[in-house]
Amino acid sequence: MASSKRFGFILMATTACAALAGCSGADGVASPGAGSINVTVPAPAPTPTPTSTAPSAITAAQFAAQTTVNGITITSDEQLAIVNAGTNNNVNGVGSVLNGVYPVGAASLTTATDPSTINSFFTSTNYVGALNGPTDTAFQGWTCNSTSAEFGGSGARCTAVPSIGTYAVATSVCPTGTIDDGTNSSSSPSFRYCRLPQNITTDLSLPKIAGVVYRLRGQTEVGTDLGSTGPAGVTLTIAAGSVIAADSSENTNDLLLVNRGSKISAIGTRDAPIIFTSQQNLVNNGVSDASQGQWGGIILLGRAPTAVCATGTGPNNADGSSTTCQQAIEGVTGRFYGGPNAADNSGQMSYVQIRYSGIAISDGNELQGLTLGGTGSGTVLDHIQSHNSADDGIEIFGGTTNLKYIAITGADDDGFDIDNGYRGFMQFMIAAQRVLGATADSFSTEIDSNNGEDLLPRTYSTYANFTFIQTALAPAAIRQRGGSDMRYVNGVVKSVGNVACVNLIAGETSASDRSTIRAADTTKQDAGPPVFSSVYFACQGR
Repeated sequence: MASSKRFGFILMATTACAALAGCSGADGVASPGAGSINVTVPAPAPTPTPTSTAPSAITAAQFAAQTTVNGITITSDEQLAIVNAGTNNNVNGVGSVLNGVYPVGAASLTTATDPSTINSFFTSTNYVGALNGPTDTAFQGWTCNSTSAEFGGSGARCTAVPSIGTYAVATSVCPTGTIDDGTNSSSSPSFRYCRLPQNITTDLSLPKIAGVVYRLRGQTEVGTDLGSTGPAGVTLTIAAGSVIAADSSENTNDLLLVNRGSKISAIGTRDAPIIFTSQQNLVNNGVSDASQGQWGGIILLGRAPTAVCATGTGPNNADGSSTTCQQAIEGVTGRFYGGPNAADNSGQMSYVQIRYSGIAISDGNELQGLTLGGTGSGTVLDHIQSHNSADDGIEIFGGTTNLKYIAITGADDDGFDIDNGYRGFMQFMIAAQRVLGATADSFSTEIDSNNGEDLLPRTYSTYANFTFIQTALAPAAIRQRGGSDMRYVNGVVKSVGNVACVNLIAGETSASDRSTIRAADTTKQDAGPPVFSSVYFACQGR
């Protein structure tokens, strides 16, 4: 979401006697020849008490950043007390327990909580963070590696040209429904461009064809907006291993948008992920770890509830049952999301990379790596990496979609940004910000209600098994505000010096009603203050 920005043995020499004492039968008396010589073995020097290198207990001011809105402040002491009221949290952790995004040891950094007891969506785990020790391979192969996060395995560098396959005149032919845009024979590797029509009005399948790159030119839309309760639309199907690239040869913002009622089926595999990227990434040395914002990313729009309704529509309620409430998605003009169907299905994206996306149209109007608007629980999203987005890695506006295995690497703004009444679950989450430095108001996660403190449905999510590596000089790694509700389970949070771990904000107009941390109130669909369970915090570069 937009804010005002864009802006850390001594090996003692052993005596001969000590050596003898280590031999079989040695008793402190040596007998080198006739007669005997009594040798007194000096008592070993006492082992010095090691000097502790652990930092002193963190202060509330170091742990939590204070932000005043509408004259209301949640103090650092209050925020620390909320975290300490949880179970199995460690607020005095140190960053040396991590090697990049991986734990250096196999043991859980703090006692874990079983998230499967919360909801059947969650996989049962006995560790904190997204990765179960230094040998966990869950994020390997389908991700790309960069200075932001090294996952190892068979994954290529994010700067590497994706695997397109060998071009052959006879077989590298554009499939029906696409437009032959010619070849790239002057570069290496050679390939054929097959452009998608800007308006996909019938089902379209993109098979994996060696030597073919599918091209996006301008605002490419799947289906048309069929409204909050309309009929089913069309489906775009993309085969495993396919490469889809934006067209840098013209100036329009290239993006892929799936309208309400239509679907995407982009199902890759661990060894053959589907890669959405920029045209610059199709030549050797065409991009670097600094590259970002080269195209607009992916937008999925659905018919699940949103709390924020456009003027003249809504309002919504706790059940999200309004058939009129809808909202325009940011980044484009006149495309809407929202509806009464919490189980709405916008398709599936699995084993997908989205590289070098994100465009700021204006302050508060941006394209991310992946944008979800009102997508429902029928939508399947797992094993997705958003790399080097010039804005958020993923932003979710309302809806109920659950997500698993999501890697946000190198985002220039927030990693995970949720708002507008989003009510879903996420597990196995990594946010590793740009080593080169993200913008100054960028958080590993930002949870909000768009300054609508009591709009319904209320934003409420559970994060489980998350690892947040905060490098940007933002107030904190986690920002929660706007009367939103949250539950954090099995997490690892690491921030650099001068950056806190938590920043809780309330903007309710009454100082006695600080919505983000007030007691639970069923009449307001309010679950109460955020809950932290089994979270290991290494704040302020400790």
